Amino acid sequence: MTIQVHLLAENDIPSAIKVIQTAFADDPYFKWVFDENRFNKVRNHGSLEARCLWGIGNAIFHVARDTDASAQSTEGGEIVGVSCWLPPHAPAEPESWYTWAQSWVLWVRQGMNNLRHGGRGGLNVRRYYVWKERQAEAQRSIWDDERGYYFCNIVAVQPEAQGKGVGRMLFEEVMRVADEEGRKCYLESSRNEPNVGIYEKLGFEMKRVMECRDTSSGGGEGDVSLLYGS
Repeated sequence: MTIQVHLLAENDIPSAIKVIQTAFADDPYFKWVFDENRFNKVRNHGSLEARCLWGIGNAIFHVARDTDASAQSTEGGEIVGVSCWLPPHAPAEPESWYTWAQSWVLWVRQGMNNLRHGGRGGLNVRRYYVWKERQAEAQRSIWDDERGYYFCNIVAVQPEAQGKGVGRMLFEEVMRVADEEGRKCYLESSRNEPNVGIYEKLGFEMKRVMECRDTSSGGGEGDVSLLYGS
């Protein structure tokens, strides 16, 4: 397997979405925040497409291609890995007009996708906002660099390509730049094992466990999703 990493292009989006949907199909957070009986894979594809289109100009979106001759099912080789990082933004700096406008473009695309499919495709909005609150708390607690962090928002590798260094190559593409700039990186994982150990080998340190608890289903302890911030 020969891997080349490059920035996401618009014609890469369908294959990139396939990788993301496959990699996250059994993800604990994904299964917690989506109702599996109402999940709409086509609607989810549209949501990810909007996110990818936004990411081309506003995030650091990479794809990893297997360029071996046996993998030439698509031009340039099969996409076997995807990563999306949000660039650092100093909290003290105001949002630029461009970033503000692009956020609205993304919001409109997501809204049109929801209208097209008659809803959010099984997304539990209450749980989504529980997660956002816990995420904000964790970042306020952990983030101590006033220049902001490189934030790994997505990393996904096809099951048959896992364990072959694809994820490391995707990480190193951004971590190398962060090291050159003297900036810190941050990520969250929905699995302790084996993910946290893998990320620690890349230089991350587990800082906080985020407990996302939904107590709305009849009292008691409720349903919980654990996330790990590094």
